[in-house]
Amino acid sequence: MTSTTYEFPAPAAVPEAPEKVVYLTTSGDLREPANQAGWPTQEAFESLLRAAVEREGWTLRRAFDVDPVKGHGFVTSQRQGIETFRAVPPDAPVVVATTIWQYSHHVLPGLRTHRGPILTVANFAPDWPGLVGLLNLNASLTKAQVPYSSLWTVDGTDEWFLGALRTWLETGTVEHDTSHVRDLPALPDSEEARLGRALAEQLRTEKAIVGVFDEGCMGMYNAIIDDELLNPLGIYKERLSQSELFAQMQTVPDDEARAVGKWLTDAGMTFRFGTDPDTELTEDQVMWQYKMYVAALRLSDDFGLDAVGIQYQQGLKNVCPASDLVEGLLNNVERPPVTSRDGSRVLYEGKALPHFNEVDEGVAVDALITNRVWTAMGLDPATTLHDVRWGEDHDGRFVWVYEISGSVPPSHFANGYADAEGWRQSPVFFPQGGATIKGVSKPGEIVWSRVYVEGGELHVDLGRADVVELPAEETERRSRLTNPEWPIAHVVLRGITRDQFMARHKANHAQLVYAPDAATADRALVAKAAMFDALGVHVHLCGDVAV
Repeated sequence: MTSTTYEFPAPAAVPEAPEKVVYLTTSGDLREPANQAGWPTQEAFESLLRAAVEREGWTLRRAFDVDPVKGHGFVTSQRQGIETFRAVPPDAPVVVATTIWQYSHHVLPGLRTHRGPILTVANFAPDWPGLVGLLNLNASLTKAQVPYSSLWTVDGTDEWFLGALRTWLETGTVEHDTSHVRDLPALPDSEEARLGRALAEQLRTEKAIVGVFDEGCMGMYNAIIDDELLNPLGIYKERLSQSELFAQMQTVPDDEARAVGKWLTDAGMTFRFGTDPDTELTEDQVMWQYKMYVAALRLSDDFGLDAVGIQYQQGLKNVCPASDLVEGLLNNVERPPVTSRDGSRVLYEGKALPHFNEVDEGVAVDALITNRVWTAMGLDPATTLHDVRWGEDHDGRFVWVYEISGSVPPSHFANGYADAEGWRQSPVFFPQGGATIKGVSKPGEIVWSRVYVEGGELHVDLGRADVVELPAEETERRSRLTNPEWPIAHVVLRGITRDQFMARHKANHAQLVYAPDAATADRALVAKAAMFDALGVHVHLCGDVAV
């Protein structure tokens, strides 16, 4: 044997999977205040899971120890996630328990190469966005083509959860009822179908540009869509830096920023101002938001953007106030006018500039297509994404709480800007503050949707729903249980149960857009489905949908 001076790596030790042991890991936030504040909820949920697993004669073992210095037991970086999985037997069953917002890329490297059964599980609770994190992780695993099962439970005692957990422990899989989903059938000839196909041909031929201010926000691997999937639709990315957005904010004069604020207050919007910038909304914070609004429109005009997405977190959260107020305004047709730098033109005059919150590119595609269809039909194209936050039964029907951190267009409220309030973002997530656009979404007919990646191809789920009105005290209760500073929509999905939706939905976000009545909403959905279909996107109808 020839001697060598090369330093060969030692073979890695591969731990063996013990009998009837499940390894538990987590995926946490990058923001330590969120991890520390959410740890008691996670700790209680892990105890619940341990009891449920032990009831079946199994052992639940943490894959890593709680950090006494940090004061929690969350995986908080991709590196920590990789190191954690080195100690997990590659064939052992793994549970990823989620009770707060989590950054999916923390655990994706380990889950991609894990050979044993994977179960993602969350508590069905309002106070922390564990459900939101679960849906993002599931969508990310779907995009990564990693097999997994998923469960959720209010308190760990319901028979559905316990039975499904037993099945997973015995077989390594859990099957859910997704009978509410069907592929788009051949559409009958109609004005709406022809419109959708014509708009698809226009998009492919004339092309569109979506501006992305830094990709990969908040660990949302599922929210990044490769150019190879976007370009055949006629959609191209303009990759932009948030440092340039911040630099452009510095060039906006105070009088232009104040003009934005005056327009909003004249339109009826109110702000809950205080004096302590660490915990209250201040006028200085909203001034910087107004400057961001002006800068975003000017940069969008510079690059000829058809839609724009600002990451904000993590990039700008320690630098300037939140982007949410800006996003809600951009998504509204009626909004403060902004001129070009030389003052010669009003930018995007009389139009919404679709903004995809948290640079979620599934939303980018959806919002762009929604804008084109609704505009062509003479409808208000104001659209928004929402977190699928939580829900409960109310008067015999399951009513979802859909919320997002501020980017709801005011036309989604009954009285527009008069129903919009600016509340300070939570210091836990937004140290520099900034106003939301808080309000209650008006009752009405909506089309909901989600674009996602599965099997290396683009898919879209489409459905119909109602935003309903709940008693004021129930709205207040739900708002207080979740994030009272955020806008809220009470959503009843048509023909879809809670568990069917959770089992199927491939994102933490859902896209919502209003129509003036049921018949118009049905027609608009047909046009939207036809446009997606003509673009080569796999279209799935969910629940009660008339086409």
